Amino acid sequence: MTAPPGLGAVHAAVGRYYTGCLRRHGATPLGVDWRCLPTQQLRFARLLQLVESWDGVSINDLGCGYGALLDFLAERHDPAGIDYCGADLSAAMIRRARRRWPRHAFRIGATPGRVADYGLASGLFNVRLDHPEPLWEVFIRDTLGILHATSRRGFAVNFMLPRADGQPGREGLYRTRPEPWIRHCETAFGADVTLASGDGLGEFTLLVRRPPAPP
Repeated sequence: MTAPPGLGAVHAAVGRYYTGCLRRHGATPLGVDWRCLPTQQLRFARLLQLVESWDGVSINDLGCGYGALLDFLAERHDPAGIDYCGADLSAAMIRRARRRWPRHAFRIGATPGRVADYGLASGLFNVRLDHPEPLWEVFIRDTLGILHATSRRGFAVNFMLPRADGQPGREGLYRTRPEPWIRHCETAFGADVTLASGDGLGEFTLLVRRPPAPP
C-alpha cells in the first residue's frame, strides 16, 4: 500500500517520538505515552470486545509498541494459541518487542503485511505532535483503510474526546467527537460500527465489523 503524499514525514515523526518515549521510560505504559497500567489495560479490554471467538484467532496490532497487548493477553489466554502480528513505526519499539516476545511476529512500518481476523490500534491517533489537523486526519483515514483492508472480520480503534470543560488541554493531541469517524467507517467500508464509551477516560472506542457476506 502506498501512503498518500505527506504521510511519509508523519510516519517518520511519529516513529521518532515514540522512540524517544521508549528511551526515557523503557517498556512501560509511559514508554508508549500512557499514564499507567490500569488505564492501558482498560483500553485493551475495550478494543478486544470486538473478538467473538478466541479459537484459532489471528490479530494484527497496529502501533504495537513494545508488545504490551501480548502482556495483557497472556494473563487471560494462551498467547501460543493466538496468531499475533504487531507493527510499529518505531524500529526501536519493534526491537524491544521482538526481544520480549521472540515467538511472535513483528514488523516495522505502518502496515501489518498480512490479513488477520481482527485489527486493533490503541492510542494510535492521539498524539498529533505539530502536524496540522487536516494532515493528521489524512493519516487517520489512511490507517483506517489499512485496518479495513487487512481485517477479515473487523477492526477496533480508539480516540480522545474533546475535554468536557472546553479547554484545549495538552498541546499536540488530537481530540474528536465520534460521529465523523462513525460516518467515515460506515460510508467508506460499508461497516457496522458500535460505539463504546463511558469508562471515565474521556475517550471512545469504535468496534468496526464487516457486514455478513450475502448468501
